[in-house]
Amino acid sequence: MSSHRLSKKSRYVAWSVAGAAVVAGAGIAAQASMAATTWPAQKTYTGRAFDTCTAPSSAAMKAWRTDGFYGAAAVYVGGRNRGCNQPNLTASWVKSVSSAGWKLIPLYVGAQPPCQSGSNPEKLTAATAASLGRTDADDAVSKASALGMKTGSPIYLDMEAYDTTNTSCNDAVLVYVRAFDKELRVKTYRAGYYGFTSSSAKAIANATDKTDLPGNLWYALWDKQNTTTADWPFGATQYTGHSRAHQYMVNSKETRGGYTITVDRDAWDAPVAITG
Repeated sequence: MSSHRLSKKSRYVAWSVAGAAVVAGAGIAAQASMAATTWPAQKTYTGRAFDTCTAPSSAAMKAWRTDGFYGAAAVYVGGRNRGCNQPNLTASWVKSVSSAGWKLIPLYVGAQPPCQSGSNPEKLTAATAASLGRTDADDAVSKASALGMKTGSPIYLDMEAYDTTNTSCNDAVLVYVRAFDKELRVKTYRAGYYGFTSSSAKAIANATDKTDLPGNLWYALWDKQNTTTADWPFGATQYTGHSRAHQYMVNSKETRGGYTITVDRDAWDAPVAITG
């Protein structure tokens, strides 16, 4: 298990608490109404992607692009719970790697659930969920925009595993997510979400009320299957139309073009950042 978001220990504990059972979702994911005169056209990518804790150097990214195995990379644009420093992640880096052909996936590590194990710099509560959702979304947009990721881009909110059977905790998480997503859309950024099929993603997919929930779901299911359909664990009609991504393998140490990087592998069929 990689340590991209929380500490490695925290992610193991959180995932074990949540359990490994997958429950099929129901209903259709909420897709916000987006007026054509206001919203830029969505930019999507279908193919393999990777995520790694620290954005690699421009040289490493260009070397990795040469064999064409990956076409997109997730980058941690911000959040108080972001696990790694980002010395390479600048507007010039975004411009450079985009020019080399990379599609970029902005990921924001926001406040984590109150019932989640471990100590994180930012945890939400029932009382702070709505206000934190708004302020974190504003920060996410500010960070993404400063990197050259334009309006119309998605920002994927990273929510790690937690005990979704804890009703008060789960309700607080949904309040936070809705506030985050609503504020993103006010700023003309699309809402995405990273979570575990056994907990945080399940909470979104299975929510009865879809109001202001993300329109793009990136699910963590480490079954080593490069697919967003064959192992899709929720309702068949949910998150269709280029709105799914699947983190299917973690801690894959790979050497490409002379550069070795440990990455998580993703099957991608969803929006990516608008750059350039």
